[in-house]
Amino acid sequence: MAQERRKDKTRVVLKTGEGQRNNGTYYYRWQDKKGKRHYLYARSLKELREKEKEIEKNLFDGIKIEARYMTVNDLYELWKQVKRGLKNNTFENYTYMYEMYAKDDIGRKRISDLKKTDIKRFYNRLYDDRGLRPGTIDSVHTVLHQVLDMAVDDDYIRNNPSDRVLKELMQAHGHEAEKRQALTVPQQELFLAFLKDHEVYSHWYPIFAVMIGTGLRVGEATGLRWCDIDLEEGIIDVNHTLVYFNHRNGDYKKGNYFGVNTPKTKAGKRLVPMLDFVKEAFLMEKANQQEMGVTCNVSVDGYTDFIFLNRFGEAQHQGSLNKALNRIIRDCNYAQFEKSETPEVLIPHFSCHVLRHTFTTRMVEAGVNVKVIQDTLGHRDISTTMNIYADVTNELRQSEFKGLDSFFKTGRRNVEDDN
Repeated sequence: MAQERRKDKTRVVLKTGEGQRNNGTYYYRWQDKKGKRHYLYARSLKELREKEKEIEKNLFDGIKIEARYMTVNDLYELWKQVKRGLKNNTFENYTYMYEMYAKDDIGRKRISDLKKTDIKRFYNRLYDDRGLRPGTIDSVHTVLHQVLDMAVDDDYIRNNPSDRVLKELMQAHGHEAEKRQALTVPQQELFLAFLKDHEVYSHWYPIFAVMIGTGLRVGEATGLRWCDIDLEEGIIDVNHTLVYFNHRNGDYKKGNYFGVNTPKTKAGKRLVPMLDFVKEAFLMEKANQQEMGVTCNVSVDGYTDFIFLNRFGEAQHQGSLNKALNRIIRDCNYAQFEKSETPEVLIPHFSCHVLRHTFTTRMVEAGVNVKVIQDTLGHRDISTTMNIYADVTNELRQSEFKGLDSFFKTGRRNVEDDN
């Protein structure tokens, strides 16, 4: 005689593992591959069976059952334990970004419930409500994406819901089309000439001249020591970067402080030749400090004798340089308007990194080989250099083709086009 199938209170036949409690709710129990028993609950049989299908699918795909209970924060703590290969300052910056902006928001969500739309809403909140800049959101995304990638690798979720979300956000807010523009030759000449002889700003000339004539990143320039340059041979040894942190509460350092990072790749450590005006800038800086009685009185991670100092003998940092640029650009343009109501040249607003792009542009305009550009800029991947190279050469294409029609007709370039 066949055993009668179990039924609920409405006489609906229940499947194996299903049951109904006295309060009318339903449960489903099953065992994982290790023999551990699990339960899930639902208010209706329809809801229960939808959950069962998800459980069966997860078991088939090898998704771990404990993912139902884990939050993004739980996975972040695991990521912190296993993450290797980062410099201490970089790791500290990553953890700060996550804990400052994600931990009490998206971090509280269960990993099993996380959807792409949740990530989109989170990034939009950072942008719209908290007013974060795209670069800051990018830093938060870097950590979150790595945490979720780890969740995929460890079979907690099938796909990373943060894939491509940041790119879509940037496109939606119109940031992707923004490109860092280099200074034109007239703008560059105006900028350096204004600085060099100005009674208030002339002390800024050496560092900005060095940056515009070497393409060094701002941290590489501010981190230069006198032992890193050879004025006789005209060579700059780029072997470290000076970084500044103003939001740390780490286990070993608190508050604002400088740090030194060595290059992440072999390409970052390089020798950069000095142009004549760059050598002159170094000599001007030395003379200025001797006249003002300024000497280096700071040591950062064992590095000292920095070239570029503030008036207290301490190392410069990017924030001070960018604030100085704002004032310099303003006053330079005011001076141009005093000379003419319609100045031929005005300096656009720019940050320190534009000086690196300006140097690159001058090299491309001068026809420097792309491999030399790559080595000078310290790019590990030639594609990075080629992207910059392509951006610049696209702008040059119209002027380069200016005399091409005449060449095809006559067999020689138009002399006027070469002048």
